[in-house]
Amino acid sequence: MKNREKELKTLLSITHQINTGLTVEEVLDYAYKTLHAIIPYDRIGFSLLEENDTLLRAYWARSQASEVKIGKGYFAAIKGSSLEKVLQTQEPRILNDLEAYLKDHPDSKSTKDIVAEGMRSSLTCPLIASGKPIGFLFFSSREPCRYQDAHVGLFQEIAGQLALTLEKSRLYEQVVRFNDLKNKFLGMAAHDLRSPIAVIKGYADLFTEGLMGDLDAGQKEPMRAIARLCDKMLALINDLLDVSTIESGHLTMEMREVDLGAYLAEVHRNNALLAKSKSIELILEIPKTLPKVWMDPFRIDQVINNLITNAIKFSAPKSRIVLRVVPSEETVAISVTDQGQGIPSAEISKMFQYFGRTTVLPTAGEKSTGLGLAIAKRMVEAHGGKIGVESEPGKGSTFTFRLPLKPS
Repeated sequence: MKNREKELKTLLSITHQINTGLTVEEVLDYAYKTLHAIIPYDRIGFSLLEENDTLLRAYWARSQASEVKIGKGYFAAIKGSSLEKVLQTQEPRILNDLEAYLKDHPDSKSTKDIVAEGMRSSLTCPLIASGKPIGFLFFSSREPCRYQDAHVGLFQEIAGQLALTLEKSRLYEQVVRFNDLKNKFLGMAAHDLRSPIAVIKGYADLFTEGLMGDLDAGQKEPMRAIARLCDKMLALINDLLDVSTIESGHLTMEMREVDLGAYLAEVHRNNALLAKSKSIELILEIPKTLPKVWMDPFRIDQVINNLITNAIKFSAPKSRIVLRVVPSEETVAISVTDQGQGIPSAEISKMFQYFGRTTVLPTAGEKSTGLGLAIAKRMVEAHGGKIGVESEPGKGSTFTFRLPLKPS
């Protein structure tokens, strides 16, 4: 009983370590390194069932042999093989003398290969997850009869724990693959859409400006509408391209030292006209002297422009928006404060999520993709900074992001 208790405690400790792995390879590598404490082996192999459980494909193997004969990609049919019975019974199978087994089954290629690796006994454990077989775990030893006195219940427990962990890891890998595929598709679709829409907008602008012939008043307005809709589509496409770039891990930064005072003065000038078109005053509050900041000006442009554009969307005419800068020893805080409607506290957590929307509506019916703040957050984090918001319904909002003064 004491030995059994010790085995279970050791298994629990090992299982905890193994569970820290995310990918199938990580899980199996942990298993190979740690299971020696309770199981004898010189080799472990892992195979998965495929094509409606008719095919078994080797996915991973670790061996002390100088050459691994049955490695990743090795496959065999299940029907008619000795493993078919193991699947049916769902019980571990022990072969105490692989050389003797090979004499009795000379056509077994897998046995021939494993013997060629120097293995002389084996333990095959079926892996069952959610009541369904998913594959096998093969323990092998260079010594004959190594598993003769094995406690089969312990191996079943190990196989059961590993099956759940491996299934979790397989699902995780599938999610990663699908996410990567989604990002590639998103990037390709957005890239292919941008060029024709830009061409349509270009022609609409040419017609509106009279460069393609004279248009009467009734014709000019539809052309202006086409150009405006193209601008909205291009903004959405650019956002989608940014999302694809960020999520695929391919976001590049062109970092350089920037004179923050001159930079923000230009940002203020560019956005003041947009605010004025809605009868909103955009104020710049900065100290007389500001430190230089190491950043990508184009990316930070996206952040600040998004914060100011949002403030304008959700503010009423005749109100004020303040672009403020507060430097400290190691960072600089840039904030945009509006006198708008504010955000309910229960909805603040949505603000920096993709397609995160709140119940607060733009004051002039402006449209929003729900991507801008999520992109801004990732741009700031790529600089080693942080972004947040303070808001109270009816009293406006302050969005603040901090950037380190020096490159991290």
